[in-house]
Amino acid sequence: MAKRARKVVVDSDVLIEVLRGNAAAAATLTACLAKGTAVALTPVAVAEVLAGVRPAEEAGTRALLGAFDCLRVDRAVGEVAGRFLSRFGASHGVEIADALVAACAATRGYRLWTLNRKRYPMREVRFYATKAS
Repeated sequence: MAKRARKVVVDSDVLIEVLRGNAAAAATLTACLAKGTAVALTPVAVAEVLAGVRPAEEAGTRALLGAFDCLRVDRAVGEVAGRFLSRFGASHGVEIADALVAACAATRGYRLWTLNRKRYPMREVRFYATKAS
């Protein structure tokens, strides 16, 4: 029986590194796809990446973002994000964007690939391990 592909949601910091030409990040992303890993983004990551895009880079950035599924933020995600904010907002400085990313990953069964795990103190979040993370 074939092993089920892992699901990974990519945080904005990883996407930004890929767009900046970070060869290790790009190679890891390519390897994920080659292994049949389901790779997705969150609306938060899309917004964060597009907020910093230069006009000359917009077409390439949109092409990269368009290559992946985007997880929906629905009531279940909102409720989990609210619980994360309640638990970690004041104590760990977790903001709504990170709570939504964490909730998308946790409720959908995705591992989170981020370069800054400190932003996600929730034990419900499982991380995608790479040599660089």
